Amino acid sequence: MNPNSPDHAWQPATRYPDPAIEVLDARFKPYRLNAAAVERLHTGSRWTEGPVWFGDGRYLLWSDIPNNRMLKWEESNGAVSTFRQPSGFANGNTRDRQGRLLTCEHGGRRITRTEYDGSITVIADQYQGKRLNSPNDIIVKSDDTIWFSDPPFGILGNYEGYVAPPELPTNLYRFDPRTGALTVMSSEINRPNGLAFSPDEKTLYVVESGTLPRRIRAFNVDAAGQLSNDRVFHTPGIDGAPDGFRCDIDGNLWAGWGMGEGLDGVRIFASDGESIGHIHLPERCANLCFGGAARNRLFMTASQSLYALYVNTQGAA
Repeated sequence: MNPNSPDHAWQPATRYPDPAIEVLDARFKPYRLNAAAVERLHTGSRWTEGPVWFGDGRYLLWSDIPNNRMLKWEESNGAVSTFRQPSGFANGNTRDRQGRLLTCEHGGRRITRTEYDGSITVIADQYQGKRLNSPNDIIVKSDDTIWFSDPPFGILGNYEGYVAPPELPTNLYRFDPRTGALTVMSSEINRPNGLAFSPDEKTLYVVESGTLPRRIRAFNVDAAGQLSNDRVFHTPGIDGAPDGFRCDIDGNLWAGWGMGEGLDGVRIFASDGESIGHIHLPERCANLCFGGAARNRLFMTASQSLYALYVNTQGAA
């Protein structure tokens, strides 16, 4: 895709290196494969989110929130099918350390786990007797604890959920499956959104989407999982807005990005918060994950479509 083209329809690259992969800092050059191009794997959704890779089945799942469904893309033949409909207006997805699917559902205002037999277990739907807002993004730490953000986007209207008044602040939560305890880790983030741990799990990144502009905050995480040293990792200014993200094995942060011409796609940050690269897409990217046999394929859910790009790194395990 030519990021400078006036035609916003999808156009695959006709030469290498793909001009859609922009180097903003020399530190990004080692991660760009000069013979790899952005590919569009599927289109026809309303708002895509929450990609999660299942390496044992060689497939990707992702959410199409307004259509109240989850879709499945198979690596072996490129086939796309409906995985679950209705999906509870599913948003973010991940897997726990036992390989089970964890899902944020706007409709039920809850976190669910899909068991091996396909049955669904509710992990959390309330805190201190009050209903959650609309869980958005979700990650799992190596100690099995489940972390999720709970902004109100799914209850603000009837497009991505069901309109309802919020009962709780927009908290960041941690659920411990060993004890069943649900804990507020921070109530000071204005509409927390995307979440990611650094590879060593000593840093937690959180998108704060209730500020103008949005910003990325970072916290130190100690061995017990407690947060400290709340700080701003990056404030975009006029050069876009972050959404969901993931880290690679070197600690770079790959962030879904928008909003506007020349900004839509994925922005890559070094661990010092500096922008080092950008992957231009013709649509705003909401979220992403690493997958493929070597975890070196970046899957990007962008507005109505699913895109992919091979890169010269791997997603953090």
